[in-house]
Amino acid sequence: MELYKRYVDVVVKQTKNGNIVPLYVCWDNGMTYQIDKVLSKERRASQVGGCGVRYVCMICGQRRNLFLEKNRWFIESMHP
Repeated sequence: MELYKRYVDVVVKQTKNGNIVPLYVCWDNGMTYQIDKVLSKERRASQVGGCGVRYVCMICGQRRNLFLEKNRWFIESMHP
């Protein structure tokens, strides 16, 4: 199974301390998915190329890697 880099819109909360907390992932087709929980946050490289801050998240019961790369968000996706 090949992974792809899929750029997505993300709704975030920025705390008064400057921390960024992703809340929702928004697909191109208009679907919005709530991020149930952020399991971890660390600077990492992606399996699909690129690097940045990786947020390991639970979204609809599935563990997904969401990356903040410079000023854009992407998710490692099974479909381009």
